[in-house]
Amino acid sequence: MIKKRKIISLALTGALVGMVLTGCSSKEAPKNNDESKKEGEIKRIGITQLVEHPALDATKTGFLNALKDNGFEEGKNIEIDFKNAQNDMPTTQTIASSFASDKKDLIFAISTPSAQAAFNATKDIPILFTAVTDPVEAGLVKTTEKPEGNVTGTSDFIPVSNAIALIKNLVPESKTVGIIGNTSEINSKIQIDEFKKEADKNGFTVVVKGITTSNEVNQAVSSLVGKVDVIYTPTDNLVASSMPIIAKTATENKIPVIGAEEAHVKNGALACNGISYEKLGYKTGEEAIKILSGEKVSAIPVSTLDNTETIINETTLNALGIEKPKGEGITFIK
Repeated sequence: MIKKRKIISLALTGALVGMVLTGCSSKEAPKNNDESKKEGEIKRIGITQLVEHPALDATKTGFLNALKDNGFEEGKNIEIDFKNAQNDMPTTQTIASSFASDKKDLIFAISTPSAQAAFNATKDIPILFTAVTDPVEAGLVKTTEKPEGNVTGTSDFIPVSNAIALIKNLVPESKTVGIIGNTSEINSKIQIDEFKKEADKNGFTVVVKGITTSNEVNQAVSSLVGKVDVIYTPTDNLVASSMPIIAKTATENKIPVIGAEEAHVKNGALACNGISYEKLGYKTGEEAIKILSGEKVSAIPVSTLDNTETIINETTLNALGIEKPKGEGITFIK
């Protein structure tokens, strides 16, 4: 009987020891999983875009191409969650909040409003922006050299002096420049203010027509007819989406439109001296690779593209009766 009790006692002791050991191992396992990510883990990237138009679409293409060229492919080692706000500001916040709740490994924000929404939604998840004219003024980074925080990216800033030079070259008799821009978009405000300063230095009079919705575009252009010699359009999301209307009305009234980027010219503007948004997106993708590989966001300065190109819409050139300019570094499209 005594022997039997000893056996039971030993069995109970062994069971208790086993439970303790099991409990210890179960508590430590999650800790190890949190501290180090498994090799080959799929990285989840949320892409938020304000609206569809050629320039913003091109940045997304460039971004994904950069990832692919460096071994990051969807279905292989990255998962892409793309959402478009369809130019609705509250939706940009909803998208950003959902990415933050989902704890994405990286957020790629295309446009200033999308980047600001992401910035407001999380201070932990790395955020890369593109197509932002002035990230400091937009409140996204402290300085472009040292972004700090969890945000960096690429700026589409182009000196407005490029546009002034183009106006002088293509429309040398012009004296008054009309500008159409979204008064509620910081990108547009910055460029309009800079253009006015540069125009004043070069003896131009400037007439600004602010718009807030696409319904106001045609009226804004029509109101400039007979008052301006040329129209300048900044890198503005509303303007870019409305460019076919702007270009059509202006060209019918023999007013050249000088755009700030290539998509404007593809949609009927006369010319631009700008950057390739696909290359800008590609550059942002290269920064994403650094972050996904472990580099800190705060160590990556905000960058721009140095090279610009003059692009002229030959169909619009002919419709306006302007002589075809000669020289190197000009690309003609139809």
